[in-house]
Amino acid sequence: MTNDQKAMLDALDHYLQNKLPTSEIRRRDANHITPYNILPDLGQLGILGLVAPEKWNGLNQDWLTLSLIQERAAQHAYFVGSIINRVVGFGLMTLLNNGTQAQQSIWIPKLIRGDGVISLALTEPSAGSDAGALITRATPQGDGWYINGRKTWISDADGSLALLVPARTDPESKGHRGIGMFIVPRNTPGIAMTQLPKIGNNAMPSWDISFDDVWVSRDSLLGELHQGFKVLGSTLHYSRASLAATCTGCAQSIIDMTIAHIKERHQFGHPLADFQVVRHRIADMQMRVDQSRLTVRHLAWLISTQQDCRREASQAKVIATETLQDLASQSMQLFASYGYSSESDIQRIWRDSRLYTFGEGANEVHRDLIAKQLGL
Repeated sequence: MTNDQKAMLDALDHYLQNKLPTSEIRRRDANHITPYNILPDLGQLGILGLVAPEKWNGLNQDWLTLSLIQERAAQHAYFVGSIINRVVGFGLMTLLNNGTQAQQSIWIPKLIRGDGVISLALTEPSAGSDAGALITRATPQGDGWYINGRKTWISDADGSLALLVPARTDPESKGHRGIGMFIVPRNTPGIAMTQLPKIGNNAMPSWDISFDDVWVSRDSLLGELHQGFKVLGSTLHYSRASLAATCTGCAQSIIDMTIAHIKERHQFGHPLADFQVVRHRIADMQMRVDQSRLTVRHLAWLISTQQDCRREASQAKVIATETLQDLASQSMQLFASYGYSSESDIQRIWRDSRLYTFGEGANEVHRDLIAKQLGL
């Protein structure tokens, strides 16, 4: 790491240790409190504009630096790395790569300041990992569009500045063709939201959204008409890179808290750390995290050097999410009843981690994408 990167990580550590101590993280999980209030602070630290060009008052850093930041943020609390992804992966990068000058001027300064997040409203009741099956439609009307349909399991939707909404712009099209991507302000008339109950990720609420004749102007279309899947593809490899970095940081936090536990917990007159079977399990857990970390860093390098990385993005997502899920399960075994207590930190990560192997595309689908990239 460079001295600048170390300085940014130190500043982030200092901020999160003071703003989000363990007691506050537990309180937010128990009371379903979102982290939107920390976004302006992250903006002041320069994190939200880290990879933005200087013309937008960004720091013009590479993706590797952002991945280091997201990993470290998630070591404190997963939801911090996740909220950065909403701003940068879904919002900033989508606009930088696909937005018009007018669209960028409206949204990018707000994102960099920390005014809010951008949510990707992709999943539908009948279109999850099979995004080409979506049926939400956008019908042209005058100098704009009417959007009608339903989206579900949309994270942070109610707290967003705007929604990225893929909708079918060609009613005769099927699959990935004939879809447009729209940026829709959250307060647009005709949008109704219902929060969905779930077992984890309480600081990252999910919503069911209906679009009832939601009118948006022609200027809300991101990219070319009927080419929304190209926009979506360029968005997803950034968000998958962010997810992988965040899962890696969270997995490292599992090891840190597990090591502290096995040093303190005694059985048969010895600390658990004295038993070889326990020590070897921790060694295996750390090796898996390091493998995940190297995969994430390699993907970040590919993004920074503007190389094709569709396969590597899927690989990093699969490796990091499965590492986190496996480590959470192994740590629960070592914590035993202490971990099963609702007051423990490991049970929160255990509940939360179950989402990521099927969120942002099920890992089974990603494995198929990887196979296709290999020519199979």
